[in-house]
Amino acid sequence: MSISYEGICIGIAQAFRYSCRALARSKIALSMSPCTRSFTTSSSLLKKGNQPKTDSRVTMIRYHMQHPLMPRPLRLSRGRALRHWTIARAWKVWDCKRQNKAKLELQRQYQSIQDTMEVLRNLDDGSSKVGKEGSRLYRIALEKRGIYCNGSIPIEYSRLQTDTPATYPWDHDWKR
Repeated sequence: MSISYEGICIGIAQAFRYSCRALARSKIALSMSPCTRSFTTSSSLLKKGNQPKTDSRVTMIRYHMQHPLMPRPLRLSRGRALRHWTIARAWKVWDCKRQNKAKLELQRQYQSIQDTMEVLRNLDDGSSKVGKEGSRLYRIALEKRGIYCNGSIPIEYSRLQTDTPATYPWDHDWKR
């Protein structure tokens, strides 16, 4: 199936409802021979068979662009568009700086924890036994005892294992 330039133009025109009668006329005129032309000016019989097939993708684009619930695009004057762009850009710059600041703070905290653990590991308090690495404080810092109250387990471990996901996968408001 070969796609011609006129066919593409007609498809786009139909999709976006632009007037392109000249292209449509030239397309019909090219496809008809003098023998098949009707005697009437409407040529209604020829219109049925010679209509270009609309692509489903074009139909979907038309549906989503012209859907009644779709808000119309903003039509801003140059000054308003410039103000809109300036505010949006300033917001993006501010948000990027805020995210970078938070990321740097987390990196600083993580590095501080790493440095502290390294100092504890290398600390020689004379309590290291054969086969164990680091000091007693280092081993105590790595123990997981006492994290949960009274020997309980985390709520994530007590959930039932199911084949399908829960209606609410995570309860953000849960407090112990």
